[in-house]
Amino acid sequence: MSDPAERALHELRASVAAPPAKKPAAESSPPPRSPQPTDIAAALVQRVKGQPVAVREMAVALAKHLGGLRVGNILMIGSSGTGKTTLMRAVEAYLAADPALANRSSVVRIHANVLGDEAQRGRPGEAVMTRLIERAREQLGPQASIDSLLTRAASGLVFVDEVDKIRSQVGGVPNVSGIRAQEALLTLMENEAIPVVLPAWTGQTDVTTVDSQGILFVCAGAFEGLYDAVYDRVTIGKDRGALQAVTVMEGGRLREELNFHLRDWLRNEDLFNYGMSPQFLSRFDAVVLLADLTHDDLVHIFLETPESAYHQTRAYFESRGVHLALSPTAVRRIAIEAARQPRLGARALREVFRRVIRDYEFDPAASVVAGALLIDLPEVEAVLGPSRKG
Repeated sequence: MSDPAERALHELRASVAAPPAKKPAAESSPPPRSPQPTDIAAALVQRVKGQPVAVREMAVALAKHLGGLRVGNILMIGSSGTGKTTLMRAVEAYLAADPALANRSSVVRIHANVLGDEAQRGRPGEAVMTRLIERAREQLGPQASIDSLLTRAASGLVFVDEVDKIRSQVGGVPNVSGIRAQEALLTLMENEAIPVVLPAWTGQTDVTTVDSQGILFVCAGAFEGLYDAVYDRVTIGKDRGALQAVTVMEGGRLREELNFHLRDWLRNEDLFNYGMSPQFLSRFDAVVLLADLTHDDLVHIFLETPESAYHQTRAYFESRGVHLALSPTAVRRIAIEAARQPRLGARALREVFRRVIRDYEFDPAASVVAGALLIDLPEVEAVLGPSRKG
């Protein structure tokens, strides 16, 4: 039986037919059961709107991580305000809400540039590991042993913000700090023993090592300019003609348009050209592109997420005995205005709503009727102007 595939099939059949072997008495216990990805996703979507692909990917990774299994790192790419940081915070809130889950992993967030500064001082990885140890101490208490803190840190969850800021070249010029930061993060993700000087509060000055193979890294960045670079490649660059125009009917007239979605055309070489090294990218099992938010997504974010400016403003009025309500048309007009600032994404909702609500916040009594402040489309358009097409 020389064919490897045939031999593997034979071994598989033999293992299925054979009776299960007795487990040795000294065998370690199985990894703890973790929540189902569907349950995790159901919790995350309460805070993260319009990003089902990113939520599903995160839910599966988190289920594996909480179960003590090996899981690949994740790279998230999305414009500012599409929900990258919100997703990270949603995971933190999800874990914090259940002590049984919180006790399985320490969670920290760190800016990518910090890794570059750390590498320049010759201590790549130490800032991340120190934060994980300190976070573990917050969870386990000041009396926890050093060994238990190191064990918890070694199964941590690390969110790296603005990873696109550590590109290895900018405008064709080498970016030394970015190169160092990528190397520092690469060292952490290579499953090596990371040397760490223990914090002063441990009372120890020794250098210890932490095995990083159980840490899940989720890196995120806006990657500004990547969309345009890929679009140019498939329309006027070396892949010109690959993107075909489609014919659509609008207002009784036919016209042609190009339906370009970055996720359909992004290649590794585009990220290499952007300044992310092949060695660095090879450490990510999943590259997730967040979608641009639609008007409906912005409406859901505005009305349903706990951190939205709408809910915060309602709390302000409630503290003064006033019930705030907006009509559906008023909310949609705010969402349409926010969508005119695509580089801000959901963050634009705050600025737009602030323009609408600031005078009411200053003197609510002038517009309150029977303890309620009702804002309709005319009040919104008085500030933002009438809605325009496009």
